[in-house]
Parts: sequence; structure tokens; C-alpha cells
Amino acid sequence: MEPVRQVEGRAYPWGAKNIDTDIIIPAHWLKTTTREGLGKGAFETVRAQPGNLFDDPRYAGAPVLVAGDNFGCGSSREHAAWALADLGIKAVIAPSFSDIFSGNAFKNGIVPVVLPQAAVDRLVEVARTDPITVDLETMTVTTPYQDRFGFTLDPFRRRCLLEGLDEIGMTLAQDTAISKYESDVAQARPWTLVGVGGEGSVVEGAGRT
Repeated sequence: MEPVRQVEGRAYPWGAKNIDTDIIIPAHWLKTTTREGLGKGAFETVRAQPGNLFDDPRYAGAPVLVAGDNFGCGSSREHAAWALADLGIKAVIAPSFSDIFSGNAFKNGIVPVVLPQAAVDRLVEVARTDPITVDLETMTVTTPYQDRFGFTLDPFRRRCLLEGLDEIGMTLAQDTAISKYESDVAQARPWTLVGVGGEGSVVEGAGRT
């Protein structure tokens, strides 16, 4: 996962409420186990409508989505976060999120920013013509018009986003401690070691208690 310190650029000024995961990525796209290409299916039913926001060239490649209350409700499909990431979205701003979607977004390097409805309404207005900046260092969302909205994020999640740590990265970061633990266990309880010499290998000290 790539580190996320600042997300800056145009934003989709959507503001729609109660957008569930089936709208974010329809069920027939869930047959795939890869993340690549899911951006094509993102908001498929919305994009089927003429003049829709997501195919408007003014917002092509926008890294920020300004949405309404209860974004990401519905099923727990991680494909919703995959689709947003493949579409190029790195931050979603809304008054509230589904807990499961928020967790999936974080695990896929997408910043879920919770702001009051009044702030979201203002950002929808600004996003129609100007860029928005989400800064994880200062924990603020700003605009060229001196708007400045502070937000909070779980400290652990913030650190993971800033350092680009997913589950694998967090495990590898503890490599020294894990190696030391394994070495200590090998010395203190050698009878727990299992022989790995192929067929006929035995557990060293089998039968001990």
C-alpha cells in the first residue's frame, strides 16, 4: 500500500445520501478476485444515465469524492473499496460511513473523512469549480477559498495510511521482534521444534510433557 499524506485535486461533487455498496459496484462484478479493472464497473447504474457526474470530463481522474450521509451501507463486499481505488479515488468525504465500508476503505489506502453536513455542502459547492485538499499531516480539508475543516481519524489507522502499512506491512515491520521470539522459544522449549528433513522426520523430543 502506498503512503497517503495528502490528497489534492478535483473532487466529484456528488453529495448523494445512503449510497450502498451495490451502487458503488454491482453484484455481477463480484465474480472477479482481482482488483484491476473494477473501476469500469464503479457506479455502473449511475453512469448509465446521460450527463452523469462520473463521466463528466471536468472531473476525470478526480482523487476525491464528496458524498452524502451513510455512504457505503449495504453489503460488506470489499470490491466496493477496490472499485473506488481502481477509479482513482483516494479520499471520500461524507457526514457518516458504514463501519464495514470505512474499514475496507482504510485497508485499501482510501481516506474516509467524516465532516458535518454543513461542511460537506460547502465542499460540494466548491468542488464544482475548484480543487480540494485532504491533508493527513494537519488533519484538515481545505479549499482555495480559505475554507478549513478539521477532521479526526483513529490514530492507528492514520499511522498506517501515512506509512503505507497494510496487514502484511505491519507484520513485516515486526520482523525483528518475531525473529527474537522464535529464537527465544527455540532455546527455552526445543522439544516443540518439528523436524523438516522430509519423509521420516520426527518431532524432536516427542512424548515429553
